[in-house]
Amino acid sequence: MATLGVNIDHIATIRQARGGKEPDPVHAALIAELAGAHGITAHLREDKRHIQDRDIYLLKQTVATRLNLEMAATADIIRIALDVLPAMVTLVPENREELTTEGGLSVAAKEKELTKVVETFHDNTIRVSLFIDPEMQELKAAKRTGAEFVELHTGYYANAQGQARFDELEKIRDVAMAAHKMGLRINAGHGLNYRNVGPVAGIQNMEELNIGHSIVSRAALVGLDRAVREMIELI
Repeated sequence: MATLGVNIDHIATIRQARGGKEPDPVHAALIAELAGAHGITAHLREDKRHIQDRDIYLLKQTVATRLNLEMAATADIIRIALDVLPAMVTLVPENREELTTEGGLSVAAKEKELTKVVETFHDNTIRVSLFIDPEMQELKAAKRTGAEFVELHTGYYANAQGQARFDELEKIRDVAMAAHKMGLRINAGHGLNYRNVGPVAGIQNMEELNIGHSIVSRAALVGLDRAVREMIELI
């Protein structure tokens, strides 16, 4: 049965829009955990557009479940991650012009570089997940890096309609099955919401779904506690 990791980036986005202190993503993480979230995810971007260094350090001190730090494999962010020591890092691609992460890592093209990064985190007892498109070439490369998790990018599935959505779901299901056979653990995320999460949650061996935008959007109408509980019920 899949669990829920709540991504709190967009709580920080609201705060940064006014440059003040509210709403505090650290407080949001506490509410999400009390509502039943199994983990907290935050993406510390190089441009610090939402989550700030301060947030990550405080989350490390306060998160009672599991802190998953999404990050690009850049020297500055790696340094912070090694100082904070989250339970897990999820390595993602990053483009400063993008509104949100647009696709998975090109693991096959950066395999040697990523293997060294994975080794560095493992030396510091941090688990590593690689955010990849549901493609066999990327899955095989991810396995060779030594990472223990892959997070399958569900954005194409979420944005598709009709037969195309079914085809994308089958692709995710096939790659998840292959990942399990390789001994990799499987998470998924991006674009998942209250209408489309069910089929992905039902994929065999799926461990965690990382969801942020739809939960925060729902929270603006009904409150974060209820928004998290409703998502957990669907999963």
